[in-house]
Amino acid sequence: MKLSPLARLLGLMVFVSTVVVGCASAPTQEMSDARQAIQAARDAGADKHAPDMLGSAEGLMSRAEQAIESGKYEDARTDALEAKKAAVSARNIALAIGGAEAALDEADKLGAEWRDSGEILDKARAAAKAGDETAAAKLANEAKRQGETAVNQHYLEEAKVTLWELEKRKGSMSAEQLAQYQDAEAAYRNHEGRKAYDLVASLMTSLSRGGGDSYVVSRGDNLWGISGKSQIYGNPYEWPLIYKANAAQIRDADLIYPGQDLAISRDNSAADVDAAVRHARTRGAWSLGVVEESDRAYLQR
Repeated sequence: MKLSPLARLLGLMVFVSTVVVGCASAPTQEMSDARQAIQAARDAGADKHAPDMLGSAEGLMSRAEQAIESGKYEDARTDALEAKKAAVSARNIALAIGGAEAALDEADKLGAEWRDSGEILDKARAAAKAGDETAAAKLANEAKRQGETAVNQHYLEEAKVTLWELEKRKGSMSAEQLAQYQDAEAAYRNHEGRKAYDLVASLMTSLSRGGGDSYVVSRGDNLWGISGKSQIYGNPYEWPLIYKANAAQIRDADLIYPGQDLAISRDNSAADVDAAVRHARTRGAWSLGVVEESDRAYLQR
């Protein structure tokens, strides 16, 4: 069938319009999305945890920008989409490994890190280097879980000991303090280690107000360990302060007994603390059941 001149003209206009619409538009949104994804990856620490993948994303982005300048919009669009994909993977890896490192660092500072957690994290780093996002994230998340579990167990143990000490002092607690004690017990039963620890530590501080406090000795305790507890002095070298405050019931600083209710002074001067730490560091040799001459001299100061 022969088309009229008008029909041919209309067909040509439709064809030209289609070509212009398909080819003339620059991939503005795709370029913007890729740039944002790359920045998010950098912010997450991909330059440290997934440098090769981040580098790939940045290279693709650079190529997309060059394609834009040359008017090759479809090439630019393809590269921008690939750049975004690589940047998202780099960010996911960085977040997973960074989270695992933070969890294991906290566990390590508490002396609670599990033996194989570091090995799992190393495997996650190796998978990241190989560009295997799935394996890297899975391994890093497992290391993170172990680290968080180790930290939680540490605080549960700390809370358990302090709850035992606080139980003996329930009779002297106010209604508010007793409610806090019950909240701490509930947190401990629910395996919320950090929450339980924070509650009992806060309660111990509350009970300490007024310049004095006490600590009931448990089996296995010694002055060094008691002084090092966060709710006491947080420094084991300050143990002579406890010794001096309880000289009437502690004959030998190296020998205390379960059930002893030791006074914990809270109004020590800087000079008192310095003298205690100096004595702890320079005390010299000691023996169980013997009152060392250096201890006698310290008590007389």
